[in-house]
Amino acid sequence: MDVEALSGIPQQVSTGALPAWESVEELVREAHRRYTDDRSGTVADYIPVLAEVDPELFGLAVIEVDGGTHDAGDALHPFSIQSISKMFVYALAIQEHGHQRVRDIVGVNNTGLAFNSLMALERNAGHPMNPMVNAGAIATTALVPGATAVEQWERIREGLSAFAGRALSLDGVVYASEAATNERNRAMGWLLRSYGRMSGDPDEIVDVYTRQCALSVTAHDLAVMGATLADGGVNPVTGQRVVSADVCRDTLAVVASTGLYERSGEWLFEIGLPAKSGVAGGIVAVSPGKGAVAGFSPRLDSAGNSVRSQLAIGHLSRALGLNLFASAPAATVRTNA
Repeated sequence: MDVEALSGIPQQVSTGALPAWESVEELVREAHRRYTDDRSGTVADYIPVLAEVDPELFGLAVIEVDGGTHDAGDALHPFSIQSISKMFVYALAIQEHGHQRVRDIVGVNNTGLAFNSLMALERNAGHPMNPMVNAGAIATTALVPGATAVEQWERIREGLSAFAGRALSLDGVVYASEAATNERNRAMGWLLRSYGRMSGDPDEIVDVYTRQCALSVTAHDLAVMGATLADGGVNPVTGQRVVSADVCRDTLAVVASTGLYERSGEWLFEIGLPAKSGVAGGIVAVSPGKGAVAGFSPRLDSAGNSVRSQLAIGHLSRALGLNLFASAPAATVRTNA
């Protein structure tokens, strides 16, 4: 598709409205109650520290674009953001470098393979394909401005803090555990460098990426971050503009097709929302113009997605009318021509 040919066309937006605050509040609490007793899935153990988390934790949060807040269960319990960081760092990269350059370097297509696949990178001549798999995320992190790795890391921490509406901090225990077991990511960094897909020291860039994944957040934080993307780049809690509306559109489009890895198609078909998951048990789903839903529960399915979070978000997508593809007949009377 010739993207440049579309660039001069004015863009309109299509948004709806959520039910009244009280209705949303009750629906969030009801969704949490409904799935509290589900104990499907297993806790991630390939990062040693994640295997120690309490599997019974379960938090749910909805943030509306007008700032309305709804928390249930362990919505304020901290955990590491992990791969969910990818979508927000991607947004920061587009804000800095623009739509076309980031698309050319990182790509937007699903690999159809596991999130940490080296085979996908080799099969595509070193092209990461999309920013939600590890290779693409590492290439995206490399695009964040900074004369040193320390400056890049601080730029990312500050950017994700702006999305969350509060200062986020590194979970040093999680970072140390990941840094001791990230040989595969380091291999990806050097492979990307060998194909000319990124400059700089691959080990330093992978270390920055490891740090961004170890940022500590809550389900409430994730919902605020997602709601910022839903609100055209303005944080609905702080009122601060974090990124442009165009960046939000680009980010959500990629997340919709790749955010849950090889289950992304199933998720979009059943739930109809752009969403991103992380192996610590978090998921955030975004409904543009309405708000965001985030869940936290450490038990994961075989693809690495939180089971209870998926169930609760799916329930709320239906109950709150969030599905992007759902519609009803127009109210106007149609007549035959």
